[in-house]
Amino acid sequence: MNSITLFELNQQIGQTLRTAFDAPVWVCAEISEVREHAGGHCYLELIERDENQITAKARATIWAFTYKMLKPYFEQQTGQSLSAGMKILVSVAVEFHEAYSLSLNIKDIDPTYSVGDITRRRLQIVNRLREDGVFDMNRELEMPLVPQRIAVISSPTAAGYGDFINQLENNRCGFHFYCKLFPAAMQGAQTEESVIAALDKIYNHTDLFDVVVIIRGGGATADLSAFDSYGLAYHCAQFPLPIVAGIGHQRDETILDLIAHTSVKTPTAAAEMLIAAVSQIADFLDETQTEISQAAKEIIRSKNENLRYFSKELSQAVKAILLQKRHNTDMITFRIKNVVPQIFLRKQQELSVFEKVLALNSPENILKKGYSITTKNGKTIFDSRDLRKGDKIEIRFAKGVGAYCIRPE
Repeated sequence: MNSITLFELNQQIGQTLRTAFDAPVWVCAEISEVREHAGGHCYLELIERDENQITAKARATIWAFTYKMLKPYFEQQTGQSLSAGMKILVSVAVEFHEAYSLSLNIKDIDPTYSVGDITRRRLQIVNRLREDGVFDMNRELEMPLVPQRIAVISSPTAAGYGDFINQLENNRCGFHFYCKLFPAAMQGAQTEESVIAALDKIYNHTDLFDVVVIIRGGGATADLSAFDSYGLAYHCAQFPLPIVAGIGHQRDETILDLIAHTSVKTPTAAAEMLIAAVSQIADFLDETQTEISQAAKEIIRSKNENLRYFSKELSQAVKAILLQKRHNTDMITFRIKNVVPQIFLRKQQELSVFEKVLALNSPENILKKGYSITTKNGKTIFDSRDLRKGDKIEIRFAKGVGAYCIRPE
């Protein structure tokens, strides 16, 4: 039986592959794993899927010299760095080493293919957010009229954070802002988890803040891919406070920009937006104060004119009333002088008549006519039935008084 060693077999396989693939070929694949070596090399694992089933897998390498050129080119064109889950179109040289088996040496990369895939993935996330009914939720919140209490999500060492705070503290209008930093990683694999954790902390104290500002500033454009995640977008879209995104990019919009209440390009622009919002209210209050002052002056002027008019009218009315009262007083005085004496005279005449009638009907005058007055125990007797045998009585005559006793028969 003829046989060969494994090394000899691998040599034959390598020779066959080098003959079959004597020039680089373009390959479409998905990155399942990516590692950057300290020496500058980049190691990848490429796969192909049929739905959720992996149908092919291969190791790939971008040597340091090539990676040094491909990395910035790819990130500039796509706005993202090579990462797991990304689909790429690469030119590879097929290599086979007797000890390390098959590997692909990446020579070039087509960023337009990845841009298309990135766009498709972003569109899928946007559609999913719309289907979940949360895409417009944060943008539909009403921005507070005076957004001065600000929860800031940023790396504490980020230059953008320093720019943001400096812009607020040194605003030309002298407005005061209260800022509370909730530290988070703003680049790398931990970004999504870190920002969501910061949002959860703010959520427990929403009554203390008016707005949430997520700022990044500077850094590689490729690091923006963390803000294209469904999980982060889902949390931000449903957050009960307006979110202002200023993550420091000029060209592309992330999904965070799409769902945030307000999106600006830089942290400085975020600070300017808040200052402008407060300034607008301050200007409105100044204008209102001026309008109120002018309206008050006009009212006072009008009232002064009315007061002068009514004062003149009142003066004339008072004079007329006084004149009328004086006339009435003169009439009363005249009547007093002329009528009262007549009244006194009439009353004196009536009194004189009453005196005469009283004199005619006085007891003395009646007694003179022959009448008498009988009393018992000082009380006048009007009815004979009030007398009994043995009663002592007095009889008053015109002249004199007699005492008597009623004898029994």
